[in-house]
Amino acid sequence: MKKLLTILTVLSLAPVLVSAGNTVDFSRVCDHPRLYLHSGEEKAVSSMLDACPSIRAFHQRILDYCDETLSQPVSTRQMEGKRLLAVSRTVLKRVFYLSYAFRMTGNREYFRRAEAEMLAACSFSDWNPGHFLDVGEMCWGLALGYDWLYGELSAESRETIREAIVNKGLRAAGNGSMWFYRSRNNWNQVCNGGLVCAALAICEDEPEIAREIVDNALSSIGLVLENYAPDGAYPEGYQYWNYGTTYQVLLNDALETAIGTDEGLNESPGFLNTARFVQFMTAPSGNCFNFYDANPTAYSNIVQFWFAQKNDDPSLLYLEMENLKNPSLVFGEYEEDRFLPLLPILASRVDLSRVRAPKQNQWYNAGVNPLYIYRSGWDSPDDVYLGVKGGVASFSHAHMDAGSFIYENAGVRWAVDLGMQNYYSLESKGVDLWNMTQGSQRWQVFRIGSTSHNTLTVAGAEHNVNGKAEIVKVISGRNRHGAVVNLSETLAPYVDSALRTVTAVGSGELCVCDEITAGISDVPMRWTMCTPADVEMIAPRSFSLKKNGKEMRVEVISSCEVSLFVKDNAPVHEYDYPNEGTCRLGFDFVVPAGEKCTAMVKMVLKR
Repeated sequence: MKKLLTILTVLSLAPVLVSAGNTVDFSRVCDHPRLYLHSGEEKAVSSMLDACPSIRAFHQRILDYCDETLSQPVSTRQMEGKRLLAVSRTVLKRVFYLSYAFRMTGNREYFRRAEAEMLAACSFSDWNPGHFLDVGEMCWGLALGYDWLYGELSAESRETIREAIVNKGLRAAGNGSMWFYRSRNNWNQVCNGGLVCAALAICEDEPEIAREIVDNALSSIGLVLENYAPDGAYPEGYQYWNYGTTYQVLLNDALETAIGTDEGLNESPGFLNTARFVQFMTAPSGNCFNFYDANPTAYSNIVQFWFAQKNDDPSLLYLEMENLKNPSLVFGEYEEDRFLPLLPILASRVDLSRVRAPKQNQWYNAGVNPLYIYRSGWDSPDDVYLGVKGGVASFSHAHMDAGSFIYENAGVRWAVDLGMQNYYSLESKGVDLWNMTQGSQRWQVFRIGSTSHNTLTVAGAEHNVNGKAEIVKVISGRNRHGAVVNLSETLAPYVDSALRTVTAVGSGELCVCDEITAGISDVPMRWTMCTPADVEMIAPRSFSLKKNGKEMRVEVISSCEVSLFVKDNAPVHEYDYPNEGTCRLGFDFVVPAGEKCTAMVKMVLKR
């Protein structure tokens, strides 16, 4: 841990990344295979498969995929827009699956096909360093294959693969000059994760550049690890938790299995707690709290098995093991399915007979992206689920959704987040998607701007992209659970103050109370909630929401005059996704200059 803290201190003082010197002791590196699964550990995997038929089914699916791959042509360098990422991921998946299958079965057809795939990737003109994620993932795939198949590869194949890793991977990182080394998001984890694994795979033959790569990674990875502090939330959201955290685990475990130490990375504040975050992000419906660039579907998470072992807490696997009981579970339900062989490997490290339901029912994070989550239970799709968030729009992958919430009850998600829109669908139409400044075209995308989110807006104005909404209070009582979010900066400069309190009351009521104080001018406000329910206005201040035979009554209680509305979610621009099956309900009101208005919304489930 002292080493990691020293690294973070150096980063705070040095504006330019430099290699830390001889910080990694490669004299401790073990023989091949050295990454993740040492020679002879296949026996533990086989024993676990015999004891756990549900995971054995995934083992068989890996073998089936490998059998299908045997008759397919090797990958070719085909770009999609500015990305080679899909090809890099295909190469990684094929090499990892085939290498695993060879180690578990001894079938040399798998070995030969993995070798052919690696040599094909080595023949590419480059691995697209202009979009370095492509290089990072390609490096990891070839490193894994090189390491696991080292004893079977010919000297010529080893040399070809090693040279490609060095020249098209490690040297492309420019001795720490690439921008991702200064990044605080998943790019740092993915690129460094792939590069470090590649360096560890070839370090005995290329010690100088291997040490440079590992030292530079250790000198920069703290920037993104800081995001997990203090409580474990991943600020880019659920989908990028899978991506970034998977690669962080791959990096940490590669160091530990190859040289016997994780260099203190596991002790980074909040990191080992992040498994609880992702567990709470999964709702009773099977969907997730999909804020920012994330889709609603919740996935099983392979690296939860790693976290369960490191925390000695099998309850972290409760939802994972419940999901594995589902006979319809398919590959696609592991979002990072190219890493599927990690499932049996990591599961073999845990006593699965100890898995029990978690004891806690609410979770809170006070970090970069403040979050509060409550679920009334762990065993029924009818359980209550409430997610509330703060945050700042200028953060990586953020939407203008500070103060938003989602709510499930009786098996229905009544308040929804529409989720992300595919990047290429926007980039291909010229949308300035990655400009996070105020007034950027990014905020005009329907699913990204404040218009579609379950929050407050000043009519006609965007949220302040640099205004952070903090959760200032957590409410936890016998029948009342929720959080208070300070939206004053988010709605600045139009309001003097804005507090939003969102609480689940008992088993059938949600209460959203907003207290807004205007500045020197009248402030026109809009309250919005997006829903998949059929909505009917049944009184001047009441709605009826119906879905799946259930009904929710919504009542507005306000000290200001309100005007209710129901609006469709039809695309605003040619580039917007359609949003069939959803609509927005809400109301407009005006807070007079210098005055305070309290607007309360009560949602009550009809029994």
